[in-house]
Amino acid sequence: MPRRFGLVGGTVVAEDGVHRADVLIDSGRIESVGRIPPSADVEKVDARGKIIIPGGVDVHTHMDTPFMGTVTSDDHASASRAAAVGGTTTYVDYAFQRAGERLPEVLARWAGRANGRSAIDFSFHLAVTSPYPGMVADMALVVADGVTSFKVFMAYKGLAMLDDGELFSILTESSRLGATLCVHAENGHVIDVLAERLVRDGRTGPLAHLLSRPPETEVEAVRRAIMLADLADAPLYFVHLSTAGAVAAVAEAQRAGRPVAGETCTHYLLLDADLYHQPGFEAAKYVVSPPLRTAEHREALWRGLREGILGVVSSDHCPFCMAGQKSLGAEDFRRIPNGAPGIEHRVSLLYGHGVRPGRLSLSRFVEVACTEPARRFGLYPTKGVIRRGADADLVVLDPEAASVVLARTMTQNCDYTPFERWHVPGRVEAVYLRGELIARRGRFVGRQDAGRFLVRRRA
Repeated sequence: MPRRFGLVGGTVVAEDGVHRADVLIDSGRIESVGRIPPSADVEKVDARGKIIIPGGVDVHTHMDTPFMGTVTSDDHASASRAAAVGGTTTYVDYAFQRAGERLPEVLARWAGRANGRSAIDFSFHLAVTSPYPGMVADMALVVADGVTSFKVFMAYKGLAMLDDGELFSILTESSRLGATLCVHAENGHVIDVLAERLVRDGRTGPLAHLLSRPPETEVEAVRRAIMLADLADAPLYFVHLSTAGAVAAVAEAQRAGRPVAGETCTHYLLLDADLYHQPGFEAAKYVVSPPLRTAEHREALWRGLREGILGVVSSDHCPFCMAGQKSLGAEDFRRIPNGAPGIEHRVSLLYGHGVRPGRLSLSRFVEVACTEPARRFGLYPTKGVIRRGADADLVVLDPEAASVVLARTMTQNCDYTPFERWHVPGRVEAVYLRGELIARRGRFVGRQDAGRFLVRRRA
């Protein structure tokens, strides 16, 4: 593709609304959004009948991540190709700390996994699982290096979970540094008690995963974290919210003027808890944490997105194959690695099953999939928006086409997808990263090493 060209005649979803417009691209950035005269000496790519949106920004992924006795089946190379094919051009991955490891070492280790191997642009959140003396100074070092967000867990006792005092301390320090703290909010102590009771009663299959994590275990943790954040006078960002009660708690905090934000994920919006009742071990495909919920919770999540209570839809891409990975928990659901693939289909599912049925407007879809993730995590206005000066990360959607999700044809490195055989209205036609075509009609055509590490601004 030449260094200067235009996408002409498309419907552009910009910050100020949806317009028929041309997008002129020069040297990897957007030069203008408006009209390119027919006489202009620039190559024109016909986008008539298509919708042009910013490249997707997925701020919740787990690539090449050791977890629960195995490692996610996608590394940065394969997952970034899947992201590109699906219309995501930037991701922020969770970099997990090992016991006793200093945070700058975590960042260096994770960057070494992605540098030169990611097909799209990337950054990291640092997941703090093992606090240590001197960590406050190290938090400042990684923030100065452009990693301006951290994560803590209120679940996974013995693996990643912090106590309330540690959570409170990290809240205080991240706020002082102008960083964002992401919180996995589930009551890990209660979950472990419920899980032990289920196993003792002979309930060892995947359904017990749902039974061990009732909605109250999320809602209680969300409310507790909000109170601790209020005490610390600190902002808070909740990852992968799944319940109506969590949405209500976030809304209540926002009405009180507290800086509390939250995301949900594609699978919580679209998949039902009935899937856990499938026979045999099939339901292990849906063992994610928190678990899938029933219809009233899904409706609350959609409503939370429409009303601005929740601002982001992420994938929580955390793939484990059924063969050899999920099967580790065949005799005990507590050993099933928690997670599922999702980065490849996040944008198309949100458009096809969010916009097309009228659950979200086209503008709101772009806001939650592209703009707000970029804004929330220090990438705006370079990423997540179509405007002069922004990176020319662009997705061309064909609203008249459709696709079917199939594990055998997807790019994600996993032996299943939770959306197998889903019909998806609309299709990702073409994807550009900084003006370079990287995917066309479901096929990756970019460079494997095109991705750049992104230095992010503070909140």
